Amino acid sequence: MRALLRYLVVAAACAAPMCALGQTHAMPSASEYSASLLPARDDVVSWKTLSHVRLVKQSETMVLNFSDEIIQLDQRDLRVQGFMMPLGPGLEQSHFLLSAVPPSCPFCVPAVAYEIVEVIAKKPVAFGVDPIVVGGKLSVLKHDPAGVIYRMSDATLIAPK
Repeated sequence: MRALLRYLVVAAACAAPMCALGQTHAMPSASEYSASLLPARDDVVSWKTLSHVRLVKQSETMVLNFSDEIIQLDQRDLRVQGFMMPLGPGLEQSHFLLSAVPPSCPFCVPAVAYEIVEVIAKKPVAFGVDPIVVGGKLSVLKHDPAGVIYRMSDATLIAPK
């Protein structure tokens, strides 16, 4: 049951925005807008960097096309900064999404799939509305059935600077 709930929540958060990959919007993208919300840090991978992925037609199917910069991030220990989106009830979360924009903002453009990182933490992280930084092994997923592009495993909360 928990696996089904995870699949449904992640699919809802990531799959619908997949159609927006490669499209332009009159409003700034979440990765552009997040630059004004999140303090600049040299020790994190930026959302702008993570946005270097496109959905392209290959033969009869649509596939993800990752920049060389993104391919080089795969399976590396990295840090990402963003806003927690819980995947279950409770004040602490071991499994959550990290988004470029706060989920509490009613006027923010929803993040597309490359502006969300699925996080599996070593220890539960307290939920809050302030941005957080997590560090762990980043995986670049090319064929996740839930539409997830990035997953961070063995993640830990990084103390604020």
